[in-house]
Amino acid sequence: MKRNINILIADDDETLCYLLKEELISEGFNADIVYDGRYAIDKINSKKYDVLLLDLEMKEVSGEEVLKYVKEHQPHLQVIILTAKSEIKTAVDCIKSGAYDFITKPYIPQQLFITIQRAVEHRDLLLKKSVLETKVESFTQGRIVGESKSIQEILKLAERAAISDSNMLLEGETGTGKELFAEFIHQNSKRKDKPFVAVNCASLPDQLIESELFGYEKGAFTDAKTSKPGLVELADGGTLFLDEIGELSLTLQPKLLRFLENGEFRRIGGVVSMKSDVRIIGATNKNLMEESEKKTFRKDLLFRLNVITLHIPPLRERGEDVLLLANYFLQKKSSVRAIKKLSKEAQLELLNYDFPGNVRELEHIIERAIIFSEGDVITPHDLNLPTANNPLTEYERPDSNTVLPLEEIERLHIKRALKIYNWNRENTARALGISQKTLYSKIKKYKLR
Repeated sequence: MKRNINILIADDDETLCYLLKEELISEGFNADIVYDGRYAIDKINSKKYDVLLLDLEMKEVSGEEVLKYVKEHQPHLQVIILTAKSEIKTAVDCIKSGAYDFITKPYIPQQLFITIQRAVEHRDLLLKKSVLETKVESFTQGRIVGESKSIQEILKLAERAAISDSNMLLEGETGTGKELFAEFIHQNSKRKDKPFVAVNCASLPDQLIESELFGYEKGAFTDAKTSKPGLVELADGGTLFLDEIGELSLTLQPKLLRFLENGEFRRIGGVVSMKSDVRIIGATNKNLMEESEKKTFRKDLLFRLNVITLHIPPLRERGEDVLLLANYFLQKKSSVRAIKKLSKEAQLELLNYDFPGNVRELEHIIERAIIFSEGDVITPHDLNLPTANNPLTEYERPDSNTVLPLEEIERLHIKRALKIYNWNRENTARALGISQKTLYSKIKKYKLR
């Protein structure tokens, strides 16, 4: 672990810096030296450090000024103050301002090493907290349920792919469980002890998703009161899952490509390139090769992503898993004391349905049936499945010989889907296999209310 910890020593005592660097390197740390606060700021902007050992009294820029800069621009960098006994009061004030701890000179090497390790552990906890607070990481705590040949084969491939550190692309229809597979790959990789960060590329506008991915500097825009690290920083050492990556705009794609090529990125409003070691797993329900032919997705980005490609099978190709999944969702969604069961007729209904919304649709069907069923047994009526696999049989139209315009069919289908999902746009978009932005534009176009 120590060999991956980068330490910057900022102290104007050249002899102390030299000895301290030698001690740190012999202990297995990486260490650099600067002799003034101005150079410390330049250094932390050009290279990623885990810990800053900071002297308070330096000639041009003081340690207190450096600490203030760090807290505004690199809030996860852990600062340990190196102080003389006469400066202890100032050191305590620095801790109140955000420093992790202080060590008095002359220091005891072993005490310093322990403090550095604890500072890094503290930093890791802060990173995990930041990831959770973004609310785009998805710790579903779910598991991949399935005994069918197709799902077992793809699980074996995923397990083998997890050992590699290559970027991956997961293809499959909406609702097939691509994020669960991404988590499975992360948990079976050498990065499993580092963060798994997920973001839906279709749920945020371009400017917001760029700031979420790459972060921003203080003053980059009106509401940027402080600097904020992006998800690529928070996921350092771990896995970044980009769901619906096919929805990324052509403006943002080159920036992601640059990051994939060399791990470098810039925060919005920043002038310094930063680095992060992240494995990218992209997911899409589109054919990105076709999208690249249409010039809506860059081919060079596609080739960087699809080093390994896995196709997640739809539920209709996993007939053996339907009842297994249905019973799993019954246990997951039901009250502990009152787990409901499917009648034989309900089981038959599920087996004869082709689930255009895949596993996610099955989960919603079971959840709805649990709520509306009156007894302990769920009947076909409680499932409330469409009367046929063709959704057009639900629509009110003249006779079967009448041909409706395609736009009218689309309008009726979207209206029906919105009704099924109680106008929940996120769930409706997923079931329809489109982004929320596309759904919103369709609602406006057809004036649906």
